[in-house]
Parts: sequence; structure tokens; C-alpha cells
Amino acid sequence: MAKKTVRDLDVAGKKAIVRVDFNVPLKDGVITDDNRILGALPTINYLLENNAKIILMSHLGKVNHKDEAQTAKDKAKNNMAPVAKRLAELLPNTKVTFVDVTRGKVLEDAVANMENGEIILVQNTRYESGESKNDPGLGKYWASLGDLFVSDAFGSVHRAHASTVGIAEHLPSALGFLVEKEVKFIGDAIYSPKRPFVAILGGAKVSDKINVIDNLLNIADKVIVGGGMAYTFYKAMGYEVGTSLLEEDRVEVAKRVIEKAGDKLVLPIDTVVAKEFAPDAAHEVVKASEIPSDMMGLDIGPESVALFKDALEGAQTVVWNGPMGVFEFEAFAKGTLEICKAITELPDALTVIGGGDSAAAAIQLGFKDKITHISTGGGASLEFMEGKDLPGISIIEEKA
Repeated sequence: MAKKTVRDLDVAGKKAIVRVDFNVPLKDGVITDDNRILGALPTINYLLENNAKIILMSHLGKVNHKDEAQTAKDKAKNNMAPVAKRLAELLPNTKVTFVDVTRGKVLEDAVANMENGEIILVQNTRYESGESKNDPGLGKYWASLGDLFVSDAFGSVHRAHASTVGIAEHLPSALGFLVEKEVKFIGDAIYSPKRPFVAILGGAKVSDKINVIDNLLNIADKVIVGGGMAYTFYKAMGYEVGTSLLEEDRVEVAKRVIEKAGDKLVLPIDTVVAKEFAPDAAHEVVKASEIPSDMMGLDIGPESVALFKDALEGAQTVVWNGPMGVFEFEAFAKGTLEICKAITELPDALTVIGGGDSAAAAIQLGFKDKITHISTGGGASLEFMEGKDLPGISIIEEKA
């Protein structure tokens, strides 16, 4: 069954609580990347055009509630005030009010005095210790402020928090446009892919991706593994990995994956190695089975690039999560760059990047507009690819 979207709600004159993802990077109180705010604008603008009163809620960073001094520091560092300022700049014809509390009379009065087409941004939901525990009283209280709930924070829908699940337990609910788009693109790619379907998984840790690899081996035609994860697979194959990133406790798991996968699994056959983890480290290319004991792998080599391009040949659906190497260092970004480029050159393929570092790499390397969909939620997209239920989506009402 399909979930309701904001189009299915009668929003005129209603107070719509919208859970957005305004967890933006801040440096000295200044936003360094406003993409997440921009991502929420289609839903916000739809509600404005349809005369809703909009109450925006989001977390920002982490707040430690176990130590009073640390709590105060975290709250000061993760205050939503700069977000409210940026939102007001992006919506110059709309009244945007920042309410510097998460409950109480000040918030209730602000909501009571709203006019249609106005916005309130509530202070960081994580100022409340009950947020991450999905405290039922907190969810009920926040729900009492509104008439409707819209889930539009894809980066948080894998968490059962008071603001993502608790509010929706008490109000008519729907997905916003951002979450609707994520569900469509990732869902289509994973659950009804046009074939051949190739999955590419990189990044540092097998432990982060092992369930995704397992699930995708049941679905995809090929699963390409690169990045730091590859060295745990090399170890499972009996290779020397030198000082490369290695999860010793995942070697047996990697062995099982290799046995299960057969020729579906494509691993790098050469690697770029260096003696130290540094942007200017002297480096060379060696075969995967010949990594020197005093060196570490930092990128896939040219033969692996060619192998991966062959595996991608003719693909109609590609899902990619995780870079092929240390793309932050120019000397070790080539594998990620080449694979990203190869994906963008596939004619008519549905290409989806599952958030996190691979999304950052694609944007940084200039491929943002050549990918069908770049996810806004690394953790959520990974859990979606694992086949898990996402609580912040499961709670939303089904269409009749």
C-alpha cells in the first residue's frame, strides 16, 4: 500500500507540524552547507501556497543529557537560530518566527497567534531528553500543537524518536515531497529494478554495510565492493593487507559472503598503496594479492576501475553507497572519480547514490546533475537498502 503524501491532506487553515531535516553543518555559528534547508522548500512552499500554518521541527547535532555542563555546551553549539535566519532569507515574503524553546507557554502562545501562510521554527528537538527515547508524553504534547503531521526528514526516518514517530501517533499524517521522492527512487531501485541491476558499495567498514551486501546479493545482478571494506575481503581470501584498514572480527563474515555470492561479487584486483595516510604520500599500484606488509591501500587501481566499468556495462539500475578510496585526498580520489564518471555515462539508467560520503564525493567531483537521485540520508538509505522498515515512514497513514 502506498503512503499518503501532503497532497492527500486538506491543509488550508490547518496547523501543519512538519518534521524537517535541518541538521546542517555549522562552523562558529555559521551554516557551511544549506542543502538540507533547500531540500525542504518544496514541501514548505506547497503548504504556504495552500494557506497552512507551518510548525517546523528538526534536530541539530547531538545533545548529551547525562552531564549538565556538557548539556549546556551542546545546546549553545547546536542552537537553531542560524537555521531560522537562513530560512527567512530563503523565504523573504514569508513571516518566519524562531521560538527558542521546545515546550511551554511561549511556544503555545506563538502557535496560537499564527496566521495562515506563516512559519514557526521550533528550537532543536534534541534539547528534550525524551526526543531520542520517543517519550510518549513528549510526542503527545508536540502533537497537541498542530492539526496534521508531515514527515519530510528522510535523514531521520530510520529513528523512532518523539518528533519522527511520536507526533504521528496522534495526528493525521503524510509524507512530504522529499521523503516521497526518496521512497520512490530508492524503493524503485531496490524493489523493482530494471535489469541488469548493479550495486556498488564502498566506504570504510564491512560492519556498516554487511547487511546491505547480504540483501543486495539476493536482489542485484552484480555487487561491486571497493573502498576500505575491500581489505577485509582480501584477508578473507588469504591475502596480505599490510597496514590497510581491516576489521579482523569481520573476516569470517566476509568469507561467508564470498561463498554465498559466487560470481555476483566483484572485488578490486589491484590497489593504490602508500606507507602513510597523508595527501602527499608517495604511492604505487600493486596487485590485490601483493600488498607489501608495511603499506596500506588507499584507492582502487586502474585494473579494478576497468573491471568495475565492465561490470557496469549495460546496467539499467545502479545503486552506489560509499567511495572507492580516500577521495578527500586528490592522489587517492581517482577510483571514486572514474566510477562516478562511468555511472553518469550509462545511457537511460536509473542511478541512485545513497547519501553519506558517496553523495559528498559526487557533488564535490561535479556530478550532482548527472545522477538520477542523490539521497539526503546516509543511515536511512542504508537501512532502506537492507530491507528494514523505517519507523518514521511505517507510522504514516496508508492511502485509502
